[in-house]
Amino acid sequence: MSPGSSESAAGGETGDKHSLTMKIKSILRKYDVGSRYTHFSLPKASVLLPLLIRQGKLHLLLTARSMNLKTMPGDVCFPGGRQEPSDQNDIQTALRESKEEIGLCPEQVEIVGKLVPYISKAPTYLITPVVGIVDDTFQPAPNPSEVTDVFLVPLEFFISSDHYTPLHLIKPYFGAHIIHRFRYQDVDTKKVFNIWGLTAHFALLLAVILLEKGPSFDLEFDLESRLQGCEKALQDFHHQSKL
Repeated sequence: MSPGSSESAAGGETGDKHSLTMKIKSILRKYDVGSRYTHFSLPKASVLLPLLIRQGKLHLLLTARSMNLKTMPGDVCFPGGRQEPSDQNDIQTALRESKEEIGLCPEQVEIVGKLVPYISKAPTYLITPVVGIVDDTFQPAPNPSEVTDVFLVPLEFFISSDHYTPLHLIKPYFGAHIIHRFRYQDVDTKKVFNIWGLTAHFALLLAVILLEKGPSFDLEFDLESRLQGCEKALQDFHHQSKL
């Protein structure tokens, strides 16, 4: 290939990434909750949903927690954690935790929105998912005391029925509830990871929003109804907590 052709190809790839980035921003504007839930008087936590563009496709970056941690050792999760007094908001919490856990600097992330939060149980936290687009130059530097693995999963994986298993539960305030579980094998390391619970919930929600199609394992999935249900559960919990 001639030098001119190489430059043209590189320019095309850059253009595709720019177009995809603009599309992500445009879509997420509709679903960004902004400061809608910041007034909730609950302990707060945040997770970063880090998006990376690889070969024209969206991927999510996930981590596996250290086996030495007291809570959820070995579980797959997004970078994140509890809000500290020094954090000004949910976004700052997600960015600080991401830098501590995997060496992701704030200047390497473009924040594009926040999705509907989730209330965890025992202990109770209002957990806010913060969506960010990560720069191509990022190289993970996991903190071994907190993280054992950092890996990428194609976003479309989370709407596929391959390697998916549902768990049906009844949860307070949320009623009949499905816990999603995905089994993913990393293409590079060949390690197998179980992605489930809240991590799978946020990943599935983001995948449906950005890919603009429902999961093949739930043909009746309705995004607007699902989001309304999540928001109603939050409002009900908030109302009950004030009684």
